[in-house]
Amino acid sequence: MQRHRVSAVFILSLCFNIALGQTPTHSVLDQHWYPGTATWYGEPEGDGSTGGACGYGTLVDVKPLKARVGAVGSVLFKKGEGCGACYKVKCLDHSICSKRAVTVIVTDECPGCPSDRTHFDLSGSAFGRMAFAGENGQLRNRGEIPVIYRRTPCKYAGKNIAFHVNEGSTPFWLSLLVEFEDGDGDIGSMYIQEGGSSEWVQMSHVWGANWCIVRGPLRGPFSVKVSTSTGKSLTAKDVIPSNWTPKATYTSRLNFLS
Repeated sequence: MQRHRVSAVFILSLCFNIALGQTPTHSVLDQHWYPGTATWYGEPEGDGSTGGACGYGTLVDVKPLKARVGAVGSVLFKKGEGCGACYKVKCLDHSICSKRAVTVIVTDECPGCPSDRTHFDLSGSAFGRMAFAGENGQLRNRGEIPVIYRRTPCKYAGKNIAFHVNEGSTPFWLSLLVEFEDGDGDIGSMYIQEGGSSEWVQMSHVWGANWCIVRGPLRGPFSVKVSTSTGKSLTAKDVIPSNWTPKATYTSRLNFLS
């Protein structure tokens, strides 16, 4: 299945196109179990995506995301607004599956998945983990299986929220990728404050977990305020220094479950 790779030029174009748009609305975190279907992709015991439509890049290849990634159909991907959300997925085929649910993080979109129902395309490793011991290979041979799923809080032990400055960013166009967000996992809105200013300026959702602002010249250090889909907020003061550089990642001292 084809996965997405998005260029800095494309991100810049999107950012300009939506700079005057409104912040999308999000539903409240719902932890009820719902019916769905699941398949798997990649290597049988592999980690799934190499990158993905949410923009996490090589983070999907290492812990804490490693082997926990999942691509979802349009129902949960929500044009990228669902990126970062965590779900528990449980197989309903009791002839081969245990009662254990697997926890996955939305890191990718599944373009070929059904659009009329909720569908997960899991890494081979995550998919097989739902089976009885020794039956993971047989479960993968089943292909599409019925599942139930629910939202669950994301937990990144020992990690704080980080902001990756996307390639191509300039003092007139700044694009940030949010990483390791505990709790809800997704982003409802983002604001940025320049050094020496008391004004909070709203950023625009570009794609996946990427946000941007077209304004300038922007002067650091930058504080970033993040709000989740359920309205929880966190402010990282001066998290991005005045001498920031594109492709660098700046880690805060905070997280929602800390």
